[in-house]
Amino acid sequence: MTIGSVLLRSREKPSWLTDAWGKGSKGAFSKLQRSSGGRNFLQRPFFPIYVLLGVSFLLIAICFMVALPKVAAVSSEISKIHAELAKQPSGHDFYLFPCGPDTRQWEYFNKKCYYFSLKEMTWNEAKAQCEKQTSQLVVINDLAEQNFLMSRTHNEAYWIGLNDIRTEGTWQWVDGSNYITGFTYWKQGEPNNYQNHNEDCVQVRTKGEWNDNTCSSMCFYICEKPLPSTAMAASKKT
Repeated sequence: MTIGSVLLRSREKPSWLTDAWGKGSKGAFSKLQRSSGGRNFLQRPFFPIYVLLGVSFLLIAICFMVALPKVAAVSSEISKIHAELAKQPSGHDFYLFPCGPDTRQWEYFNKKCYYFSLKEMTWNEAKAQCEKQTSQLVVINDLAEQNFLMSRTHNEAYWIGLNDIRTEGTWQWVDGSNYITGFTYWKQGEPNNYQNHNEDCVQVRTKGEWNDNTCSSMCFYICEKPLPSTAMAASKKT
């Protein structure tokens, strides 16, 4: 064996060392795979998740920016309403008791207040009773008011402010409204002075239809009066 061949063999790695290195590197890589759950961590789909999260945060931010001015505007309007109600204490009562907190038995409809009696009396007594309450027997001006009264009388008989006491056949409202050109809702065949009983006063009866009757008959009655001025002012600002 020459000196050159000895040097050449010294430079070559022994086969046992090469095998050991190969086995060691493979073992390390296997341990890395086991520590990462048997999958290559470089291949995990993190990027799409980050994109979705970013888009979600962006949408939330846009919604917040759009809604914030609207919320601020609504809050401002509510503050203004509270300020107006604080300046006018009567405004609070209007929503609960339009006809006044001390007159809860009066019902509100179309800027008027109505009282439906619980006691029967003659037409003249009913007229006087309404006047004591700074009101009058109801004068029916249109179908809307007629329908409102019908919904409250429930087919019971109630006096209204129409009569022909002064001149037979000449019907007059207690407030002087024009009967001839005004609204009427007579029951078919009425007025008729049934059996010549001198029926000079009018009441609403079944289905709210008008019927003439003797003024001395006992009957419920309906009073009406304008909405109180303080409540009227509050209603105009709503």
